[in-house]
Amino acid sequence: MGRLRADAERSMRAIMAAAEDVLSASPVATMEQIAEAAGVARATVHRRFASREALIEAMEVTAWQEILDAVHAARPHTAPPLVALHQATAGILQIKPAWRFTLARQIPLSAQAQAVQAEVMGLCEEVFSKLLGPGADLVWARQVYLALLGEAAHGGTPPGQDADAVAKKVIDTLLHGVQRTA
Repeated sequence: MGRLRADAERSMRAIMAAAEDVLSASPVATMEQIAEAAGVARATVHRRFASREALIEAMEVTAWQEILDAVHAARPHTAPPLVALHQATAGILQIKPAWRFTLARQIPLSAQAQAVQAEVMGLCEEVFSKLLGPGADLVWARQVYLALLGEAAHGGTPPGQDADAVAKKVIDTLLHGVQRTA
């Protein structure tokens, strides 16, 4: 029974990864195109996901759960705020590029993904509150951080830079703005 479950999990992961690639290239792609890219029969995709919307909702929950896991791994409640922010940022930078299509929505489709996203945002604001102190505009700090994170994950990072170096750049820019380097 465990092997069947592991095979089903791998199959679902393969379908979601293929869907991410296919939908990134063509947001109107069909379930048949996704199945072909995943190397499975269309019936297999439909057995795992009742509809295209159900597939996208599962992708959103999975992507946001991966981000939440990375944020929790950074120990936002117990680590020094700058350490937690750096670790969470580095973790998210490793996850985000694989979910470019899925994470592009401001508000996910499913209530479950919205709940996970809200938990991530709450933890983000908790860390910013500790780091920036009273009187800081936490919503603005979060919006700027997310914009920097998105740019770093999807366009502004030179190839070959590791997640820690990019995380440092994101956080330095957030906290100190763009500064001239010698």
